[in-house]
Amino acid sequence: MMPFGLALRAAGLRVGYYGPKFAALFVENPTPLFLFAQHIVLGWISALPLLLLLLLSRVPLPVSPTAFGATYGVLYYVLVNSLALPLYFGDQTPWQMGLAYILPSLLIHIVFGACAGYVSRRLATRTTKDA
Repeated sequence: MMPFGLALRAAGLRVGYYGPKFAALFVENPTPLFLFAQHIVLGWISALPLLLLLLLSRVPLPVSPTAFGATYGVLYYVLVNSLALPLYFGDQTPWQMGLAYILPSLLIHIVFGACAGYVSRRLATRTTKDA
């Protein structure tokens, strides 16, 4: 997702806003290396609920794992990035600031979820014999 994020940031759009704020909870002056490592760790943690949903689902998905992951990305953005983080840090929500603040991060989360769903598609196609 980083290439998309870097491209959006180069276009002057707001992405990755909460990475440094979150890192500052643990480190006074987070370095770029620390921010990168945090990004990787949080990415894995963020994908875990999707992986568990795909793994533990006992009913066939109504859509492809990629589309399911994209939907997960939307829900993750809404719950975590657009509501929980702004409320925790005392910021306005993107919904209060407008589409220019919603769309870049939403797009990144859709791509993230779709990629995670695509890479994890074997979890969703398991048979009960494989369980």
